[in-house]
Amino acid sequence: MDYYEPMQYLTRVIALAAAMVASPLLAQVQQAAQQPVRTTPEPGAQANTRATNTMFTARLMYELLLAEFSFQDGDPQSGYRFMLDAARRTGDEALFRRATDMAIQSRSGPGALEVARAWREAHPDSVDANRYELQVLLALNRVAETEAPLRATLAALPKDDREDFLAALPQLYSRASDKTEAAHVVEHALDNALKDPAQAAAAWTAIGRLRLQAGDKVGALAAATLGQDADPAARWPALLALQLAAADEPQAESLVQHYLQSAKPLPEVQLAYARWLIDEGRLTDAHAQLAAITARDPEFAEAWLLQGGLYAQQRDDAQAQLALANYMALLKLKGGADASEGMDRARLTLARIAARRGDYPNAEALLDQIETPGQALTVATERAAIRVKQGHLDDAIAAIRAAPDDSPRDTRLKLLAEAQLLRENGRAEQSYQMLNAELRKEPTDEDLIYDTAMSAERMGKPDEMEALLRRLIELKPDAYNAMNALGYSLADRGVRLPEAKSLIEKAVQLAPDNAFIQDSLGWVEFRLGHHAEAERILSEAFRRRPDAEIAAHLGEVLWVQGQTERARAVWREGYRLDPDNDTLKQTLKRLKVRP
Repeated sequence: MDYYEPMQYLTRVIALAAAMVASPLLAQVQQAAQQPVRTTPEPGAQANTRATNTMFTARLMYELLLAEFSFQDGDPQSGYRFMLDAARRTGDEALFRRATDMAIQSRSGPGALEVARAWREAHPDSVDANRYELQVLLALNRVAETEAPLRATLAALPKDDREDFLAALPQLYSRASDKTEAAHVVEHALDNALKDPAQAAAAWTAIGRLRLQAGDKVGALAAATLGQDADPAARWPALLALQLAAADEPQAESLVQHYLQSAKPLPEVQLAYARWLIDEGRLTDAHAQLAAITARDPEFAEAWLLQGGLYAQQRDDAQAQLALANYMALLKLKGGADASEGMDRARLTLARIAARRGDYPNAEALLDQIETPGQALTVATERAAIRVKQGHLDDAIAAIRAAPDDSPRDTRLKLLAEAQLLRENGRAEQSYQMLNAELRKEPTDEDLIYDTAMSAERMGKPDEMEALLRRLIELKPDAYNAMNALGYSLADRGVRLPEAKSLIEKAVQLAPDNAFIQDSLGWVEFRLGHHAEAERILSEAFRRRPDAEIAAHLGEVLWVQGQTERARAVWREGYRLDPDNDTLKQTLKRLKVRP
């Protein structure tokens, strides 16, 4: 006889029984079974009731024990069916919920749907029952059947919870295979909400976001407009409009502006608008929005942080420091883990400002105070940049290597950071050898291929660079960074210009908002002799992203067209942004110009 196996079985049963006795689920059932009878009992009935309740509880405990044991012992279908039987007999929602969870965990979609529907039939007004059925149907991709449970869930929710539920619907339906069908089903289910002034704005926004997921920008814009018409002060249509603006829908911005003219616009919405303006290169407009937020809501800390970062990007260091000081003062009052992380974000920007001013001790002191998990490599990289500026490249490398590497990802990022440091500071061959050795181990690693190609170019090996970039494009046909790098390299060397333009145009299609890819396109147009088109493209790129390298290219295009004063002005701005930019310095040296 195998003594060990029966004893192991008995041990599991005892342990499970003990857990069941202590479980909140059983406690709820026992409490329900032992409720006192509210009607006047017949003579002798009180004793019978106690006996019945005791038998009921004991029997139910056995069934629950059997259900849980079956579930945990490898028979999940029996487990959830035992639990469902108990739920049907008692009508207890806690048991229906447990049965549904069991069916879901056992990966039985039809079983989970059966249990959820039994629950909803027993409790038609239950929010949880209807919500579980809705979620199971969506997991099974049976979108057409979700209208009824969606309608019932919304109707059963307390009024104060309905707006948040409506806002969550697009995420809930995001995995539907037919996005257009999802949008139609939800619109039909929300017909009552669309007629309710308290819900109409959020309901139209949910419909609009679902239309946007289906690729219907026109329909989404119409929904955002109807939502704002229903409630001009509601934030939801404005947030949808921002999504549409980011998707290049030109009429969407006016809806955002209309919301901001309402009596009390939320600072979070206005901050999101300012971020979008920054992405669009409309920095003056972004400053105006941030100034409005800080004037109206001076205790809204995130606006000060974004304003400080924007000023720092524009090299207006005094204003950046003032904004960041306001931000940090507010966080000190707030306290907590989030405040600590925010303080570290501000310290990082202040450290960069100090470093570019040459105040290295202050920069180092600020970096020493940063303790946010996940920022160690960023801090090490900034510290390495300071060492390089001081002429201590080996110390800079040591700073990178000293950063903790608690995961394979950390180790890889440290390798790439060190290789970049070597490549940009006269040791391209060492960078290439380091990366190539790793590439032999991981020949399909996209980041390794790209960075090895960049090091090969710095070594003066354009053919090796091209072979690597083409290998990357073959592995990843949408690798726009590789297309851009190869096209720019060809254009900069003045070779195979039509091919260079074709590569860059494809990169533009894949990343239309990337100002640096636009810069490459403008540069190849210049190399092809299309000066007016080059000026147009580069001017727009520089407007969207003021950068020293783009300034170098735009200034040269203006210079060769005889617009010398404009060229000097652009170069001066580029020099203000980054006086150490190599492309700008080489351009001015080659053209023998002092801006």
